[in-house]
Amino acid sequence: MRRGRRVRASRGGGPLLAAVALLVVLGALGLLLLWQQRPSSDSESGQVVALAALPSLPAELYQRQLRRPVYEKPPLGKESELGELGRPARLELLSKAEQLKQEESIRQHQINIYLSDRISLHRRLPERRNPLCREKKYDYYSLPKTSVVIAFYNEAWSTLLRTVHSVLETSPDILLEEVILVDDYSDKEHLKEALENYVANLRKVRLIRANKREGLVRARLLGASIAKGDVLTFLDCHCECHEEWLEPLLERIKEEPTAVVCPVIDVIDWNTFEYLGNAGEPQIGGFDWRLVFTWHVVPEREQKLRRSQTDVIRSPTMAGGLFAVSKNYFGYLGSYDTGMEVWGGENLEFSFRIWQCGGSLEIHPCSHVGHVFPKQAPYSRAKALANSVRAAEVWMDSYKELYYHRNPHARLEPYGDVTERRLLREKLKCKDFKWYLENVYPELHVPEDRPGFFGMLKNRGMANYCFDYNPSNEHEIAGHTVILYPCHGMGQNQFFEYTSHNEIRYNTRHPEACAAVDPGTDYVKMYLCQDNVQKIPENQKFALREDGSLVHMQTQKCLQAELNAYDGNPAPVLRPCSTSEYQKWFFKERN
Repeated sequence: MRRGRRVRASRGGGPLLAAVALLVVLGALGLLLLWQQRPSSDSESGQVVALAALPSLPAELYQRQLRRPVYEKPPLGKESELGELGRPARLELLSKAEQLKQEESIRQHQINIYLSDRISLHRRLPERRNPLCREKKYDYYSLPKTSVVIAFYNEAWSTLLRTVHSVLETSPDILLEEVILVDDYSDKEHLKEALENYVANLRKVRLIRANKREGLVRARLLGASIAKGDVLTFLDCHCECHEEWLEPLLERIKEEPTAVVCPVIDVIDWNTFEYLGNAGEPQIGGFDWRLVFTWHVVPEREQKLRRSQTDVIRSPTMAGGLFAVSKNYFGYLGSYDTGMEVWGGENLEFSFRIWQCGGSLEIHPCSHVGHVFPKQAPYSRAKALANSVRAAEVWMDSYKELYYHRNPHARLEPYGDVTERRLLREKLKCKDFKWYLENVYPELHVPEDRPGFFGMLKNRGMANYCFDYNPSNEHEIAGHTVILYPCHGMGQNQFFEYTSHNEIRYNTRHPEACAAVDPGTDYVKMYLCQDNVQKIPENQKFALREDGSLVHMQTQKCLQAELNAYDGNPAPVLRPCSTSEYQKWFFKERN
């Protein structure tokens, strides 16, 4: 039997094959780059042809090319450079003149702009995503393109341009239609010709200007009105985007066009520019009965709905500054309420409308954007109260009374005509606020507000003195002592409710606090309330008798108003019960 001859490969064939393979890869990359730079008006069929023409590439290389941003970040210099990788930055050994300049920048912007001006506009951020997010792959060809709208008013140069560069350097070129900068009638010189010249050299960036001060709501609508993208992505003007922040938002809107999706908002310190985000589970938005936005942990019922840590998290409300929405769905929902001024309240109004009118509001754990929260608002928001009243009048039905009880002055606030917004609610057949509370935000305690048992808690013996609770740190609601202070009739820190479960609740803010007396003491303190009535501690129960006495049920002593009772302040204290007028209390809704 004749054996077949072995054929030996030529020793020179290896380099030749490698060269051919390299040419194939380079050709494919060339085609891909040409396709990425196609005019935005290309048809879907053109995309399919371009895709079919590409030879196969290694998966990782293919994904990397699709992720390619509009601009690559400049090469990383020294990792010790100011603020690099989100580290806290501080300027040492400043002269007196330099210190004054830094203080003036903070006074003017409520952000340390003197420091910001010395941090790179292209700085890199630390990795803050859940590790599972980094494993996600995206079908870039099927994702919608977005227009990023950034409205600004008298923003500092460095924070504004760091926002713009951050978008351009983290957003895939094939997904970013444009960045629209909307100047809301700024009067700072650096935002005039200098800004025009700067952005003229940036691809995909457009600058438009309002003819008068419009406020955030209408300024954003100016940008939305000229947007070409299928998705509108709104950002504030002092943000920094994390790698792959955009893809999760667009993928979710592709899956569910009625979803309004927010990134995880990571805090950037206003004074040091430290990036404080973390990879843990994000918080969701809520509100208290002042209609003030609040943050909360994800409730257990919501956690059970998620199959993976990369799944979206439903949120009752949004912070308002950063979100993505289908342009068509934004229009269907009635966009923004143009009767709202500047900013404040529009986020809750839009949140209520999304949920009540059939959409969903979500936070995507794989999308992270850093946001500089100023020390305080850098300019007046005198119309924020009117904005909240508009939201209450259109969307909250009878529950608006809970808001007015805690903000008596809001009843007198002019809020304009809301006829069109109410007609929009009818047209869209939106659900009522009771449905929203029961299905979207069941964790929010709904006060009873029984007539005669809420408002200012006044003392008969110490005329015109009321229960007053005003913790210095709004984020630490519990553990402080109740004092007596002249009644002001403005609600807020002097609003209390006596419940059918014998609690004295301070439920203007969230979480709510309940009056209690610690064992062995006589002073009234506030501790977190129990939602389960079966678990209300005995030291949090008071009996309000017909004669006006407030009896602490655990000790059977009565609350008495006394001067100089606590740190020189009048305060309610426990004393043996008597017929004294200083032990007689009553509620009054307003002065």
